[in-house]
Amino acid sequence: MSEIIFYTNPMSRGQIARWMLEEIGAPYAQRILDFGTTMKAPDYLAINPMGKVPAIVHDGHVVTECGAICAYLAEAFPAAGLAPNPDERADYYRWMFFAAGPVEAAVSNHAAKVATPPEMQRMYGYGTYEQMVDALASAVAGKAYICGDRFTAADVYVGAQILWGTQFGTLPDRPEFAAYRERLVAREAYGRAKAIDEALIAEMSKNAN
Repeated sequence: MSEIIFYTNPMSRGQIARWMLEEIGAPYAQRILDFGTTMKAPDYLAINPMGKVPAIVHDGHVVTECGAICAYLAEAFPAAGLAPNPDERADYYRWMFFAAGPVEAAVSNHAAKVATPPEMQRMYGYGTYEQMVDALASAVAGKAYICGDRFTAADVYVGAQILWGTQFGTLPDRPEFAAYRERLVAREAYGRAKAIDEALIAEMSKNAN
């Protein structure tokens, strides 16, 4: 089995990719990058021209963007059982892409206090922030996971958005989100990933003082 090289910073969306890596259980080598230096260095820009993390390199192929990393790893390591079954594909892809598009855009604009003028709502892929929140809540209402009763890679990506958003107040803590969040944080892989990143953050903070 070829090794995965994982480029990250513990204080970034790299936490999502690490969670996915822990879920598949494959060996990986981490490369911790700094935001203003090594993330912008030529050797890393050759991997990700955006100069952002996370990114992975597997079998010579580069994958960036958290949603893409989750989907790629689910397919590259089918034994983990995180790719969708045929009857799960509609919900899987629908909500993965919804989280990558409307959720990201609406949350960012809302945090930046960018309002959606009524006459421009058709131009915004998410309509309004409130519409996005209602739609996202519907993705997890009345079922255990995004695709139903079974945890998939969609729950890593969509779930991370909900966990992060409700923790830092960029999403309201609605009952649908709270119940879903409890199931996610109980996962062993989530706990392992969180412990690794929290230890790295503590070490970085110690070295900075």
